[in-house]
Amino acid sequence: MVDKTRVYSNSNHRVEKQIFKVMENLVTDYEKWVILPFMNSPSPKVVFAHTCLLGEGPVWDAARKTVCWVDILNGEVHEFSTVTQHHRKIEVKDMVGAIALCNNGEYIAALKSGLAFVHQESGRIRMLHHPEVHLPGNRFNDGKCDPAGRFWVGTMALSEAPGAGNLYMIDKNLAHTKKIGGVTISNGMAWTADHQTFYYIDTPTYKVVAYRYHLLSGEITDRSVVIKIPKDDGFPDGMTIDAEGMLWIAHWDGWQVTRWDPRTGEKLLRIALPVARVTSCTFGGEHLQDLYITSAKVGLSETQLAEQPLAGALFLVKNCGQGVETAVFECQ
Repeated sequence: MVDKTRVYSNSNHRVEKQIFKVMENLVTDYEKWVILPFMNSPSPKVVFAHTCLLGEGPVWDAARKTVCWVDILNGEVHEFSTVTQHHRKIEVKDMVGAIALCNNGEYIAALKSGLAFVHQESGRIRMLHHPEVHLPGNRFNDGKCDPAGRFWVGTMALSEAPGAGNLYMIDKNLAHTKKIGGVTISNGMAWTADHQTFYYIDTPTYKVVAYRYHLLSGEITDRSVVIKIPKDDGFPDGMTIDAEGMLWIAHWDGWQVTRWDPRTGEKLLRIALPVARVTSCTFGGEHLQDLYITSAKVGLSETQLAEQPLAGALFLVKNCGQGVETAVFECQ
């Protein structure tokens, strides 16, 4: 890292100022986004020695004291027990964009080939229907349950073509409803504790939008932009909400997770990570005060992978906030 400490004499001030400017330009992205911010940032730790190609969608299972997440491109569901410190992998042999806990001991999973139930113990897969069977060029990307126990899940084009994706709500009877169309990369979702507001991210827009949300029907109306992400922060990806109603956002190619006040649009906190492609986050732990953060290594060059040996790891930041309980899919 470039040493920016300067003790200059007045006589050499001009020359030394020019030298300092040149030195500043030598600071690498790794130093800019990782080493420097770590000095005043909560300290993330690697949960265990495993890296995903495209880790995403962490979910806290309070009953089993287990954090669960997916490796989308490798078609894997991962579980790590905080009690036994044991890591387990369920291979679904298909791209898996998201999972959510069900009230029947299964996951509801968004596979490339359609929605499915995946049994947590046996790994048995029961295929359901596919809202986009007519769009073979799309896949699912990110999903979460709303406070009423319905599964919301978005899609995107494999080519990342603009506007090719959609956001769907999967009801308890497994019927689906399209909620938002013309989405490019459907990502972060969160609902407020009073069940009045739904927050949503379509990644390339660099925005978090809010909708008025109706708990009983799932209807969303009155769209408004509540947060505008500076492009220097990296793409907004997955998102979670805390007990104070603040939004925690993972930044793809941004080396960070940030905390925002959606009422003011103000950034409140930045947690620096030693990896560029930060994908999502959720609160877990005994008192929901620990932040679990997923990451990816897909698309990184050999040089970037050498600089980011932890890319794709699951990270943990202890005692950094107060989360809320995980909503589960209420199967009928």
